[in-house]
Amino acid sequence: MCGRYASGRAPDELVEHFAVERLVDDADQAVPVPERDWNVAPTKPVWAVLERPTQESGGPGGRPVRQLRPLRWGLVPSWAKDVSVGARMFNARSESVHEKPAYRRAFAARRCLIPADGYYEWEARLVPGQTDAKRGPGRKQPYWISRADGRPLAFAGLYEFWRDPELPKDDPRSWLWTCTILTTDAPTEGRGAQLGRIHPRMPLELAPDRWEAWLDPTRTDPEELRGLLVPDDPGLLTAHPVSTAVNSVRNNGPELIEPVVEERLF
Repeated sequence: MCGRYASGRAPDELVEHFAVERLVDDADQAVPVPERDWNVAPTKPVWAVLERPTQESGGPGGRPVRQLRPLRWGLVPSWAKDVSVGARMFNARSESVHEKPAYRRAFAARRCLIPADGYYEWEARLVPGQTDAKRGPGRKQPYWISRADGRPLAFAGLYEFWRDPELPKDDPRSWLWTCTILTTDAPTEGRGAQLGRIHPRMPLELAPDRWEAWLDPTRTDPEELRGLLVPDDPGLLTAHPVSTAVNSVRNNGPELIEPVVEERLF
């Protein structure tokens, strides 16, 4: 799974890296512009790369324009009664996302990339005499996982719209843009096997040669799209233990990703 990550790069850096044509950072949108954040958690505003027609490109049915814009992390289906459901829908399993009612329509037409510097995962540990690592909440060592070459990660994601019935339709804040991150099995052998030892799931990072097809809203065939969901080489990722300070969303700053000697948790 992916429940925390870091996004410390400036928007201009992301615009260049992802060949973005339009940066959307309007102050009057429902989702505020994200700040640099080393402890991104569900329901926070995040940057996302997506392609949609704009008024300048012809409106609906016009040329899709690659954009970098703020989305709220935690997908809220259009039919949801309120936004609270999004707090639980921050991840979607890549193996079944095309079948789930909450994600099926977005998978066909509203796909995105979520840029990240890296993500956090927690390895469950046993205490003396304990036989089940799932017991004992809090007895976990956090790890920081990122690319060894320092380049940004590009998580496969979906986005959706939800209209706030309390606001007028012409109010730009009436439409809430939300997103979810797709996950996949972490490797347990070969390149990247350390990832599977830390946690059985991981966010699905797409290689650059799949970005164009994944973002293209004109591609709607589920089987073709499922064929794109192959994670980039896990051997490109590195992991090191970090302080348990990251456990609290109140803590933030680049010091959270600094390596530490594995902490004594018990």
